[in-house]
Amino acid sequence: MAEKGPSRQRRGRPRQAEVARLAGVSQTTVSLVLGGNKQGIALHEETRARVLTAARELGYVPDPAARRLAAARNNLLGVFSFTATFPTAVEHSYYPILVGVEQEAAAQGYDLVLFTGSSPGGAQAGDPGALNRVRLADGCLFLGRHVPDDQLRRLVADGYPAVHIGRRDALEGLAWVGADYVAASAEVVRHLAGLGHRRIVLVREDDDAPASTDREHGFRTALAAHAGPHAADDPAAVVRTAHPEQDITAAWVRDRLAEGVTAFVAEETDTGAAWRALHTAVAAAGLHAPDDVSLALLGSPPADLAAARPPTGFDIPRADLGAAAVRQLIAQLSGREHTEPLVACAFRPGTTAGPPPDPAD
Repeated sequence: MAEKGPSRQRRGRPRQAEVARLAGVSQTTVSLVLGGNKQGIALHEETRARVLTAARELGYVPDPAARRLAAARNNLLGVFSFTATFPTAVEHSYYPILVGVEQEAAAQGYDLVLFTGSSPGGAQAGDPGALNRVRLADGCLFLGRHVPDDQLRRLVADGYPAVHIGRRDALEGLAWVGADYVAASAEVVRHLAGLGHRRIVLVREDDDAPASTDREHGFRTALAAHAGPHAADDPAAVVRTAHPEQDITAAWVRDRLAEGVTAFVAEETDTGAAWRALHTAVAAAGLHAPDDVSLALLGSPPADLAAARPPTGFDIPRADLGAAAVRQLIAQLSGREHTEPLVACAFRPGTTAGPPPDPAD
């Protein structure tokens, strides 16, 4: 007859459940402590010490098979957006990126997990620890104009595979793929200069997002080559505004024309605010492009203006960006050295730019 009660000797290796009973904590807490708490969940040091002491007393060692299972990848790639809502609407500028991500992930045999940390009602991306949930996936793609660098830095420091869609080289160690906004913006300015424009003004939002910085760099470089360094260094050549709809008005446009400006360029952003304000101000001033003034957009127009005449500028190959990001992330997961080149943007001739009007007119 088998012996019962406490005197029965335990057979086999001790389990986490036994460690949990001895330490007076849950088995989940034991798993977190013994697994190195890679999720970053807050634990009291006293609790951690009790778990480690109980494990030593019981002679607990991890099950090698279980460790191999825990370390195995499950072919899931995360996608985390820092926009106000996850950009699944067809007219949203990020939608083509997601299409490229989905198509490339499927081709590579991966499924996707969409994290809603920036959606209304959910945990906000800026909250401490909000990004830890992405560890459910083998690796994660991040996209958005503004990101919580501290949280991403911790993920990268932990060795978690991550790729940002859009240049993000200020955060050391974070892989990224991006569009060549410098070259594309310079090409737009060269086109305007070829038409005869020398006084050109760039309207951009008032922040230091890398995409905006790259566009301005390309703008100034090309302007210096065609209109001289004095033109590119002129503070009035670039207007930074946090409130384009308030600052870029019909009166402002007329004042710039009176100063000799013949062309305006706006950057594309998530909101499209700079281009929308410029487009509205020119119309309110009773002017027409390209007869009275030339306009160009460094990117694609916002959805509410897409039906209008196509502006001179460039198109961003967003689906290619999404696919490139997936390839970069899978390379990280495979331990391979792999760097995607900057994705070239296609120049768009459009219908809003022409030669400067004759001063005599």
